[in-house]
Amino acid sequence: MMSASDRGKVPARTSVWLDRRAPSRSRRSESPAGLDRNRITEASVRLLDADGLAKFSMRRLAAELDVTAMSLYWYVDTKDDLLELALDSVYAEITPPAEDADWQVRLREFARSYRELIVRHIWISPLAGTFLNIGPNAMLFAYAVQDIVRDTGLPLERQTGALAAVFQFVYGFSTVEGHFKARCDATGMTQDEYHQRAMGTIRSQPRLREITDYSDEIMAARGGETVEEMRERDFVFALDMVIAGIEAVRDRNGSPAQ
Repeated sequence: MMSASDRGKVPARTSVWLDRRAPSRSRRSESPAGLDRNRITEASVRLLDADGLAKFSMRRLAAELDVTAMSLYWYVDTKDDLLELALDSVYAEITPPAEDADWQVRLREFARSYRELIVRHIWISPLAGTFLNIGPNAMLFAYAVQDIVRDTGLPLERQTGALAAVFQFVYGFSTVEGHFKARCDATGMTQDEYHQRAMGTIRSQPRLREITDYSDEIMAARGGETVEEMRERDFVFALDMVIAGIEAVRDRNGSPAQ
């Protein structure tokens, strides 16, 4: 058993992508048949989609793969390793837009694809804010986004701010959307039913009347018959404002339009 002093000499494990040490179990010829990292990662994604992050465990994953929990440790050292692998694997689902399109079109397409990814796999939201996101698929995503922002014509020192404005907005918007959808699914209600019930409860409280009256007014002005339609209108307009802001900063700095 490793002593406390020895443990203090071992560098902290920061990422499955940075730690190049072999897993703690030696790789012998009798390693579990039929298992590999790709199969384990795919099963991890399925479980995370089905049960959520809180219920994910090595034991549950082993049962899904019909192996012992110890078998998984031939391929990874920790559950965090698996979560990082699962996180990076789903970034491959983002389809890069056509390279010959205007940057505004490409940015909208990328933002929408990123939004759909988070809503589809809501568990990636906390993981993307926890891990380094430096796996191969995440890096390809980052490079593609950087190419789009480079084509905006923004000065170099403003490009990271533009990246933050777009993708932190999409990250936050999609996280709220995904959690709302998951909550509705858990209650057995549609998003419209849940929304109507919640708003009905709020409207029944006289002390909130001023707030709800104004909310009803701006929601009616925005339009949309369903929760999804209303949310779509908000997303499109908010993204339009971000893109307009990028164009305004570019023009103010005298950069040529792309």
